[in-house]
Amino acid sequence: MQLSDVLAALSLGSLSLGSLAFTEVDRPVTATGTAARADDAKSSAYRAPLAGGSRVLTPFHPPVAKYGSGHLGVDLAARDGTVVLAAGPAVVRYAGAVAGRGVVVLLHADGISTEYEPVSARVAVGQRVTGGEVIARVHGTHRSCAPATCLHWGARRGAAYLDPLSLLRPLGVVRLVPWDEADR
Repeated sequence: MQLSDVLAALSLGSLSLGSLAFTEVDRPVTATGTAARADDAKSSAYRAPLAGGSRVLTPFHPPVAKYGSGHLGVDLAARDGTVVLAAGPAVVRYAGAVAGRGVVVLLHADGISTEYEPVSARVAVGQRVTGGEVIARVHGTHRSCAPATCLHWGARRGAAYLDPLSLLRPLGVVRLVPWDEADR
């Protein structure tokens, strides 16, 4: 593999070396599985939507085809009544029911929307919230967690979905090393 091939693969957000594949974790993915950029997400200060954190029950898994199966967010372990916090400063774009479940959608200054369900909203459309502010309480079940309770947390920029956990851990410094050093 030539250096130009490695750099081209890195610019696309993925690199495959034999049976190993590396993917840039903070690159959003559209519903068709293609990479889209979220450069602003790296510089924004986001936080987990549940106080004290939570374990991931269902990870982000974008579909490979436009109408393919996938999971466009993460499901976090939570109990009914658990407080839900804004992942960052934002304006409430939606607070209401969708398909019988409560949903809150926040629009952040960097253009990323974060989505929270199933919840009972404690905010109203147009309201400005700060990072860490209470926006809802978990209420009900999400289909991928049923019959258990969880918080489904999603993120996207326009139509491009991204792993919301990537908002919490920017990529940081990337350094290429010679092949012989990579084995050490």
